Amino acid sequence: MSQAFANADGARIVLDLIDMMKENRAYLSEVDGAIGDGDHGINMAKGFTMAGERIEADGGFSEALKTLGRTLMMEIGGSMGPLYGGFFKAMAKTAADAQDITAELFGEMLQAAYGEITRLGNATVGDKTLVDTLDPAIGAYKGAIGDGKSFSEALEAMRAAAEQGKESTRDLVAKVGRSARLGERSRGVLDAGATSCWLILDTMAGSMQQLIG
Repeated sequence: MSQAFANADGARIVLDLIDMMKENRAYLSEVDGAIGDGDHGINMAKGFTMAGERIEADGGFSEALKTLGRTLMMEIGGSMGPLYGGFFKAMAKTAADAQDITAELFGEMLQAAYGEITRLGNATVGDKTLVDTLDPAIGAYKGAIGDGKSFSEALEAMRAAAEQGKESTRDLVAKVGRSARLGERSRGVLDAGATSCWLILDTMAGSMQQLIG
């Protein structure tokens, strides 16, 4: 089994993300409506759709990630545009000069994205944000690689941990962002950012597994 895929073949991963985000537009806005403004899915779908119009299908993984990140940063209002914009731009920068996306390089890409998210958002695990999805997902991925698992197996571990992390936000009280004003009333529902982060990691892993073979 291959332990890498060509950077040049990876634009389809980002195009799959864009399709996923458009399909989940209503769902994410519904989740957000419970304790937020109810526009998370609308804004994300708008930004991802705009990026899709700018991405060259043969442009490669890192180039497509850079386009997505730049578009989200410039075109989406609120906090999520800069956060996810920084997320994807950090991934793109880490892989910019790579011919192949190896399991180790993807781990570095995830770590760079995490660093940018925490720098921009000042959130930690337990604050009921996308960090509650991202942190355990990266930990599971790196743990699997450290245990000698294959690239695809590590991605599967990431997917499972991301879903668990997303689900953990149901029992948390929001501590950052607008929903933090609700205090205990924010407990009992999913966080929209944690949910979109799960969808992104889950979709990205599935698309990558197809390329790895």
